Amino acid sequence: MYDYVKSRPAKVGEKLKTHRFHPGIIGFAAPEDASTAVRVLLGTELAFATTIRCSPRSLFGWKVIVVKHTTATFRQADHHDFLEFPNGQKVLLTDLLVGQEATVLQLPAQPITAVQTKGQKRIRPVR
Repeated sequence: MYDYVKSRPAKVGEKLKTHRFHPGIIGFAAPEDASTAVRVLLGTELAFATTIRCSPRSLFGWKVIVVKHTTATFRQADHHDFLEFPNGQKVLLTDLLVGQEATVLQLPAQPITAVQTKGQKRIRPVR
């Protein structure tokens, strides 16, 4: 996504909103500047203002689902960004409804070795 829009890194304590940058591309932006994507690093912990609403595609069309968690960790697998919740549930970022507010709780520790870098990779999210 960051190849298509202006972007900058996220900061601890910053308030963000889910935003649609292009059809099918949902990411985070600061409420005061929706034209700039905020890059969230893998492993960043987020706290949402309310329970999280998403609308994943299914065989039966679109359906809004409420995830009963307000905290999540940003992950990526197979070039797909997703949120992982405390119970292990995963939701693709592209399935989030726009306009949801989140606060950056914690940025990830930077891996020091190749083994630690490999340990940050996750399995493919389940839809």
